[in-house]
Amino acid sequence: MGVLTQGLGAVFALIDGILRGFTDLFLTTPLRASLPQLEDADLKTLDGEERTFKAKTLWQKEEAAELSSLKPQLDELGVPLYAVVKENIGTEVQDFRPYFAGDVFLDEKKRFYGPRERKMGVLAFIRLGVWKNGLRALRNGFLGNIYGEGFVLGAVYVIRPGQQGIALEHREMEFGDKVNILDVLRAVKSLPVELVEK
Repeated sequence: MGVLTQGLGAVFALIDGILRGFTDLFLTTPLRASLPQLEDADLKTLDGEERTFKAKTLWQKEEAAELSSLKPQLDELGVPLYAVVKENIGTEVQDFRPYFAGDVFLDEKKRFYGPRERKMGVLAFIRLGVWKNGLRALRNGFLGNIYGEGFVLGAVYVIRPGQQGIALEHREMEFGDKVNILDVLRAVKSLPVELVEK
């Protein structure tokens, strides 16, 4: 039985590798973000009085539930937690808020999704990893929606204060590709404490 299980595992791994290779042909290669590109993003507040401001004001004074679990440690280090979304359709932001402990801002021009916007089209549905990530999210009680533009791949950033650049950049390579929380903590702990405003 063990040999059969290993054989089936090897066949599925081979099929997954072939499908990934095929779908990667249609996936835009990510470009590294730059601090000037991110800091020039126009962000809108989504609660209370609507106002627009440049993203750079956030760090001169970013997987929702998991990143929110870091909130006490981030608060202790004086590092804020923000989510930047590309659209606000229906109740999707309100539905997202219970899973995210930080402030949420709208980036209509999608500066945080560039410098080259990356989309994963319908070919994503033949990737085993996408199905695995979707089932994991479903088992953990996280449901998505079918509204809005759902093909743009996102990112997670840890941005140093002032003009010190980006400490961590995680680009989603397929739907549900989460950042490693330990990498986020390492990046946050590498920030100069004396420069972080509380």
